[in-house]
Amino acid sequence: MTGQGSAGSTEGRHRAGYVLVWVVGAIAAIAVGVLAVEIAGAGLRDRGPVGSSDLVGREDPSDLAPDPDDPKHADTITGDYGEFDVECQGVVIRGFEPRTAPGWRTVTFETGPDDDVDATFESADAIIEVEIYCNGGRPTLAEEEVGTRPDTDD
Repeated sequence: MTGQGSAGSTEGRHRAGYVLVWVVGAIAAIAVGVLAVEIAGAGLRDRGPVGSSDLVGREDPSDLAPDPDDPKHADTITGDYGEFDVECQGVVIRGFEPRTAPGWRTVTFETGPDDDVDATFESADAIIEVEIYCNGGRPTLAEEEVGTRPDTDD
């Protein structure tokens, strides 16, 4: 009987070992996946430069000063709301006063310099907020949130 008990416990240890290896492998795979998404996710979503040394560790990027050697690239971001002129110099962006389309008004806008600038526009029935940043030194629309105004006829 002692021989059979020993074989059974050895088989149980092998199974436990396989389970342990599988669990460790699964945890490692999840960790690698999360790390890859965290490191490259912004670039994959076209949401900005990954690991820009000018931005890393800054609590307040609004004190950014552009590198004078970086070229300036201006663009006009357009939508139903009208136009918003922006200019990038490296990772630093500046916004200029928006020009609204008929029926729209500018609620707020940022001028920078910053790592991104926002503008909010509203019409009788909609609100649109845009966020623009510099991707590779060029203005890029990061996000455009469109909402409806709440019914004010109470």
